[in-house]
Amino acid sequence: MLTLQTPIESFLRVGKTTAKRLQKLGLRTAEDLLFYFPFRYEDWSKITPIGSLNYNTAATCRGRVEIIKNTRSFFRKKNITEALVSDNTGSVKVVWFNQPYLAKILKAGEEIYLSGKIELDRFGMHFTSPSYEKVQKDTTHTARIVPIYSATENLTNKQIRFLVKTAVPLADKISDWLPGEIRKDFRLAGLGQAIKQAHFPDSKTRFFEARRRLKFDELFLIQLNNLLLKNKLQKSRAPILKFAEKETKQFLETLSFKLTDGQRKAAWEIIQDIGKNQPMNRLLEGDVGSGKTIVAAIAALNTFLNGHRTVFMAPTEILAKQHYENIRKLFANSEIKVGLLTRTDRAMSNRKNGDNIKIDPKEITSAADLVIGTHALIQEKIKFNNLGLAIVDEQHRFGVNQRKNLKGRGEKYPHFLSMTATPIPRTMSLVFFGDLDLSVIRELPAGRKKIVTRFVSSENRERAYDFIRKQAESGRQVFVICPLIDPSDKLGVKSVTEEHKKLSKEIFPDLRVGILHGRMEARDKVAVMKDFSENKINILVSTSVVEVGVDIPNATIMMVEGAERFGLAQLHQFRGRVGRSVFQSYCFLFSDSENEETAKRLGVLVQCSDGFALAEKDLEFRGPGEIWGTRQSGIPDLKVAALTDYEIIKETKVAAENLIKKDPEFSAYPDLQEKLRKFTAEVHLE
Repeated sequence: MLTLQTPIESFLRVGKTTAKRLQKLGLRTAEDLLFYFPFRYEDWSKITPIGSLNYNTAATCRGRVEIIKNTRSFFRKKNITEALVSDNTGSVKVVWFNQPYLAKILKAGEEIYLSGKIELDRFGMHFTSPSYEKVQKDTTHTARIVPIYSATENLTNKQIRFLVKTAVPLADKISDWLPGEIRKDFRLAGLGQAIKQAHFPDSKTRFFEARRRLKFDELFLIQLNNLLLKNKLQKSRAPILKFAEKETKQFLETLSFKLTDGQRKAAWEIIQDIGKNQPMNRLLEGDVGSGKTIVAAIAALNTFLNGHRTVFMAPTEILAKQHYENIRKLFANSEIKVGLLTRTDRAMSNRKNGDNIKIDPKEITSAADLVIGTHALIQEKIKFNNLGLAIVDEQHRFGVNQRKNLKGRGEKYPHFLSMTATPIPRTMSLVFFGDLDLSVIRELPAGRKKIVTRFVSSENRERAYDFIRKQAESGRQVFVICPLIDPSDKLGVKSVTEEHKKLSKEIFPDLRVGILHGRMEARDKVAVMKDFSENKINILVSTSVVEVGVDIPNATIMMVEGAERFGLAQLHQFRGRVGRSVFQSYCFLFSDSENEETAKRLGVLVQCSDGFALAEKDLEFRGPGEIWGTRQSGIPDLKVAALTDYEIIKETKVAAENLIKKDPEFSAYPDLQEKLRKFTAEVHLE
């Protein structure tokens, strides 16, 4: 007898090999199958009389097998199974290739369904390799809305559908964790029924009802968790950091530039937040080059002037080192001591002359006023005294438990500021970042020139190389981005190692060509970037490790190989690595793909330089998981819902807010409590 926890290998006709293939998809039990939803559907529900079939169309028909036999192709030595199928309106020929077993499965006189494309040749109309199924009350693969699942090598959709169909009756045993009043208020289907109809819908109406319920579930859990995190932080306490207006103005007067309106507004929002005794939880987003670092520096300055420390975490050692160099220059005339702490670098600026001094890690955390480093700062459980502010670059999630690691010996949480150079679509911020307050810097600093972006065809590659050479000879520098580190015959896309070899040996043998990728030692990566920043390297061939934050003002060309393999937002990040000086900069997109959709998508980047508009387009083209090149911690996969489901997003937000007001502890909803516990553990929102 099957239960929700029955292992798939215990199912009828499932061997160990098939079970292992299913495990690659995360499918181990009957319950896993129920929650493995189709990514698309094919509607084969309309039955067309054979006499009404037209060639070059797709259709489903029902007929009787008149004859079926196997033959062998004379030229290609293929096994061919041919059949003649009839109904009272006519007959049609059916051809399958390399499936000789069909002649044993399908017998003359049996009624079958056929679903597929009808083609025409000199012998007349025929089905070519259609789906087939013997006529029965409840079909699985034909004569219905048929689910299509993501599969893996040597595993067919037919196999997955068979297994899901076997498990579907168990859907009624799944506890419906969504409170009854919410189901009633928003007219939602029951969970068991929704799961059944999501896999094998009886009609389009039932299908849409099922999908709406499952979308609601996904989005509701995210909204609920966001509100709980926000409420938890609001009950916590943080140090009150008062605005040091006089000192802040004096600091701004030492800068060689004026703040933009966006920078001023964002800085003021942050200053107001850290002046409260509730922990700030703010996301600062701004397009590449919009100047988020100076806003963070203003917050760190006010933290220091209130007698507290700031910790600034970056995602890589390269960026940590870069932030350290830039920020210590900003504070060269102040009393703030800036420390650097990574796996390979430990230093602190000497406030008297600005030089670096080597220092023990424990001393950095007790002596420096602003400590910059990687996430090792919290993973190594280093304690900070009087920590007032935590700034995290390109890491949007920072839960309550992570804050505890930064509390040190005090009882108060630090204020938290997250920064991102990837503009976030509004719907995405409503769903995934509902617990964060938002500050946005939209404009770029004055004097920035628009980056010229071009899609380069194969025949113009040599012209592009000539242009690059001229730029390098005039003293400028070049980034070359490739999707892979090593060559891959299967993918057929450019790799860093082969491109570095080609450019350094064949195309630009007289120029200095460097290489950078994620498998290099951290110390080596830092050394390469140091050489590049000092113009000891003309051309740097790299993977996407330079995507965020790398600042080389002298670089004027960004050349992206295999551009179709990156999202628009990620390509915009690459483009933002150039155009950081008075020199005109360029972004060249190379692609061997002839796909129309690829050309259309890359064309958007050529025409548009607004990162916010590009992020919205990326959401349309590729979905939330591809807005960033790498998955961000705390952003759960959406299996059914989409960020274009704006009405459901609004409904789930209202439902979550009302439920928390009514029962903050969910004491009347034990099933919801358990579901939320599992959800939080799975997506690592803490």
